[in-house]
Amino acid sequence: MPISPARRAAFGVLLRINQTDAFVDEMLHGRLFESLSPRDSGLAMEIVLGTLRQQQVLDTLLEQALGRPLSKLDAEVLTALRLGAYQMRYLDRIPERAAVSESVELIKQGRKRSAAGLVNAALRKLPQRPAADVELRLAAPNWLALRWERHYGAEQAGKIAAASIERPATYLRLSPTLEPEALTQRLEAEGVVTEPTELLSARKVLSGAVEQTACWKDGLVRIQDLGAQMIAPLLELTAEHTLLDLCAAPGGKSAQAAAIRGTAKGIVACDRHLHRLRILRHLSTEQFELVALDAAQSLPFQRKFDRVLVDAPCSGTGTLARNPDLKWRLREEDLPLLVKRQEKILANALASLAPNGIAVYATCSLEPEENMSVVEAVLAAKPGWRVSKRLDRLPGRDAGDGFFAVQIIAA
Repeated sequence: MPISPARRAAFGVLLRINQTDAFVDEMLHGRLFESLSPRDSGLAMEIVLGTLRQQQVLDTLLEQALGRPLSKLDAEVLTALRLGAYQMRYLDRIPERAAVSESVELIKQGRKRSAAGLVNAALRKLPQRPAADVELRLAAPNWLALRWERHYGAEQAGKIAAASIERPATYLRLSPTLEPEALTQRLEAEGVVTEPTELLSARKVLSGAVEQTACWKDGLVRIQDLGAQMIAPLLELTAEHTLLDLCAAPGGKSAQAAAIRGTAKGIVACDRHLHRLRILRHLSTEQFELVALDAAQSLPFQRKFDRVLVDAPCSGTGTLARNPDLKWRLREEDLPLLVKRQEKILANALASLAPNGIAVYATCSLEPEENMSVVEAVLAAKPGWRVSKRLDRLPGRDAGDGFFAVQIIAA
């Protein structure tokens, strides 16, 4: 029996994530998706992200069907079971027989033919979806849910958990080269319907294929989360300011900063991986100065910068709807290691900031240790430096992903 391209690609991505340290956002733009039609790509993406969002629910149902823990199953078998279970319980338009038969076929073609009967039997005995309160309780690892409740209260913690298993909205950043109303009308003429947000320069997509429009091809719109769009303006950039972006890849905030300034000249964009920085070449008609470096190490710059942006590497717990693999990868003991690195990066950033300059420290984490605690620890050694503005966005309370950012004014 042939396997649909969408399910084959979804299985390959989920298996790779299960077996390695691959990240879902990179895998969804990798070679497994390159040859898919738009329709197959959309289905494969839905299966991958949905399976990861609901992984703990699916595992609970599968353990009930099998009558034993899943821990001893081969990665291929577990992946096929999760993939099939998600389609059966969360995708109304997928016939259950198709989900079962193709999951069995994936196992057969994946050189695990001996497990085909187990997969078939387990999926045919799969219980129905649990009640909504049970789903919510299984939306995140218990240790993470308890942290949210401790820091934000039970009600908001529930909203964060609920947001993490929903399909996130798509937001557009509008180019400042056209009036928002005129650009919105052009999008509508190309079949993309949007609605206003709290930012004049941002729109929420209601329907339409943005990346197939002339507006997209001409660089007039870019996909960027609403909260993410609020960070670059904290730099208060003008065309006269130089900018050091220490953790730039994949470049959304650097490109936004260039659009605010009206030029990419004077922007030094850095990241540990030069191949990721090269994405920036396609985001602006002018060349960023690209530097591959580890921002946690001493920086090579002799000059000082008027503005410094630190979009710090973090746990990413504010983006779990978009990056659901993170919640199953992250461990509580990882947080102190992240904090140590964040403090080093911010200290190096502030050492490169000119007098009276502005630095912005940002994360997409909901964990206080990675946010204000890092800022306070570093500023303790900087008398006279101060926090001027602060951004706190929580999933379920605010539109878009969760973000934290502060504006720091140099002495």
